[in-house]
Amino acid sequence: VQLQASGGGLVQAGGSLRLACAASSLKLTTYSMGWFRQAPGAEREFVVRLNQNGVTTDYSDSVKDRFTISRDNDKNTVYLQMNSLKPEDTAVYYCAVTGWWTRMPDQYDYWGQGTLVTVSS
Repeated sequence: VQLQASGGGLVQAGGSLRLACAASSLKLTTYSMGWFRQAPGAEREFVVRLNQNGVTTDYSDSVKDRFTISRDNDKNTVYLQMNSLKPEDTAVYYCAVTGWWTRMPDQYDYWGQGTLVTVSS
């Protein structure tokens, strides 16, 4: 099983980025997908999750109304559209899948390698 996260980069505050998480050897329609992030010196933080139904979502308060998660079943890929980025969004972003519906990172089974997002002020 492999989750390949991509799309990170350097962007100015107020800008946008779209992250992608492509899965191989598993169908994302059978898992819930979560995005987490970890800033330097901080713990891994929940960002958003998408239910295996592809419809139900749950956003952390810090990203609500700015980030949008979506899934392309044909490409077996989940996207995280990040708008109105702030310097405090700077972190390594990880995608992960779970058979549960949870925000807890230790209940996620497979993780991507992470992609760095840097937002300059």
